Amino acid sequence: MSVMGEPNFIAWAAQRSGYGGGNLTVVDKVLPDMLHLVDAHWYQFPPMNPLWHGILGFVIGVLGFVSIVGNGMVIYIFSSTKALRTPSNLLVVNLAFSDFLMMLCMSPAMVINCYNETWVLGPLVCELYGMSGSLFGCASIWTMTFIALDRYNVIVKGLSAQPLTKKGAMLRILIIWVFSTLWTIAPFFGWNRYVPEGNMTACGTDYLTKDWVSRSYILVYAVWVYFVPLFTIIYSYWFIVQ
Repeated sequence: MSVMGEPNFIAWAAQRSGYGGGNLTVVDKVLPDMLHLVDAHWYQFPPMNPLWHGILGFVIGVLGFVSIVGNGMVIYIFSSTKALRTPSNLLVVNLAFSDFLMMLCMSPAMVINCYNETWVLGPLVCELYGMSGSLFGCASIWTMTFIALDRYNVIVKGLSAQPLTKKGAMLRILIIWVFSTLWTIAPFFGWNRYVPEGNMTACGTDYLTKDWVSRSYILVYAVWVYFVPLFTIIYSYWFIVQ
């Protein structure tokens, strides 16, 4: 059904105006095979205006296309130009590669779900979608962290610094992907899980379940995938700009 389809808009307008009982929620359109993954928290929210679903789908589609083309060009240029294949630039290529894969894997699914106003690709793809966001997001964050440390090493330490070698850069890239993969696959083995969230057009880690197993994953993940990289980047660039 089209996002701008009349039945969808009438149903939304009736709910917003108080007619039709006003009991519609964002979960109402979720398919039966996905309901067991939806937390009770989301049942309190009304459905989003179908117009915004259409706008969001269009914007995500455009951003996805621009990101895929842009990062693809970066990968091609750096890979095909020998002079640019320096150890430091290997980290830049890895960042572009991670961002390229993120948008390639996630934006098409997001566009499809936005135009259907809910997740329509089933539980397995929901898990793979959440896994992709976690994997490529973690890889990008830690790649930026290693780039910041490399700049700190070159600019702050200067001539006393040990230069980054290609072997060293490749080792760092390997560590990034192994580390990211371990965090990503943990929910498949019972440490948290990937579930629908928000307006039910995307999936991510379960940050609403209150049991200790789920909460511990979110806490440890936040420390090692967000706060440690964040403070490392801040520390590095703070001394760089001095």
